Amino acid sequence: MSAMAPQDATMYWLSKRTRNDLFLLYCFADRGRPTEQLRAAVAERSARIADLCLRLRELPADIDYPFWTRCEFGAEQFVEHQLAEPNWSHLLEVLGNLLGTGVDAAVHAWRLHVFRSVADAPGMAGEPALVVVLQMSHALADGRRASALARALFSGPDGADRAISSPAVAVRQWAVRDRSRPGSVASDGALIASALGLLRMPVRLSATVVRGYHAFRAQQRLARLTEAGELPPPGPDFPPSVLNRSAAEGVRRNEARILVFPAEDLRVPGRTVTVVVLTAVSLALARYLADRGAPPQRLGAQVPMALPDPTAARNNYRNLGVDLFVDEPDLCLRADKIAAALADRRVRARHPLLSAQDRVTATVPAPMLRRDVDRFPLDAVPGSIAGHTVVSSVDRGPADFSFGGGDVRFTAGFPALGSVMHLTHGVHGLGDTVTISLHADPAVLPDINAYAAHLRAALLEARRTSLDSAAPPV
Repeated sequence: MSAMAPQDATMYWLSKRTRNDLFLLYCFADRGRPTEQLRAAVAERSARIADLCLRLRELPADIDYPFWTRCEFGAEQFVEHQLAEPNWSHLLEVLGNLLGTGVDAAVHAWRLHVFRSVADAPGMAGEPALVVVLQMSHALADGRRASALARALFSGPDGADRAISSPAVAVRQWAVRDRSRPGSVASDGALIASALGLLRMPVRLSATVVRGYHAFRAQQRLARLTEAGELPPPGPDFPPSVLNRSAAEGVRRNEARILVFPAEDLRVPGRTVTVVVLTAVSLALARYLADRGAPPQRLGAQVPMALPDPTAARNNYRNLGVDLFVDEPDLCLRADKIAAALADRRVRARHPLLSAQDRVTATVPAPMLRRDVDRFPLDAVPGSIAGHTVVSSVDRGPADFSFGGGDVRFTAGFPALGSVMHLTHGVHGLGDTVTISLHADPAVLPDINAYAAHLRAALLEARRTSLDSAAPPV
């Protein structure tokens, strides 16, 4: 038995205060298979994927971090939704409602939402679509790991078997069986874990003090390397915009939009799709804010970056603050500056000295970290922020799997909203498609369709300008 990593426990505790679930959407051709067959396939496949057979158990008084225990697939984990009208616009409306919900990882860590015979889905050329949304606790996975789990779920028995042995999604096969009754093995496991937590407490406290000192020394070395020009500086801070104001009642509603492109439409020689999208966001967001009478002087984006080194944590990434250089009128130069800034942030994020603080967090006793999570002022907008929006980019690989007999056509994802972030972007590649997903709070971004139109035009403009600049002179 092993306690959760502090990063993952933090995600679980945060879910009690704000919505932070992952939502992975996949669009398949609907071949008309009965729903019960789809449900049976999900139950059978998920039973072969270790990570999808887990729920967490908390310990009394948070004496130590929660631990994962095995559980069986439950009927409530497969939810078929009946739309008022089976078309794309009604699906987006229901999807927005789903984005405001959360799973309880102490019961089940994931749920699958299913929509049948959806008309007018992007790129379906008149075919009915089978749309599924895999909702997952952020404690169970980050974006990269969740994508691997979804691929295993929809890749049939062979894919599920590979997922059990794959380091990317493997989990220890503990002997803890969760029967949810006194005297069960799970109850005994909780008692043992609590006792071990008490024994570990003084060791954790001592290690936190020692590692805290080393982290302080690491910060000093980072500062010297930065001052000497041997390491890129940290990302800049930005003043909040009208998109980052706090609402006293929190996020009351969620809206989603999905823009699907052939991958070729967003590919530019010498630039990544992420840079192309960031450049387009810089255009679209500046124009949208100008339309609202609040033209920005500066704009920045938070870009999550997966860390290469494997750790015990299921959430293994850093958020990078990237300037969008809206003061640069030449779009090609702006894209170059964004690419350079993103590269600098990545170099710094990968530096070994930056992991010193992570090693401190790994030893903090659970009650102390839980207290900090509970007291963190989630509803307050600070005087400076690392970015005005989020742009999360994940390549989900080839489009070589199916569900219900229908091939997959595209995928999407929706980074969570919060007191600071009221507009987020997901960028997800699958096969020959790239999807840009928008997730917004309509109380702060009142016309998501207007912003989506700005973004669609800006994406094509950014690519066209870049290609024109790269073309040889005639």
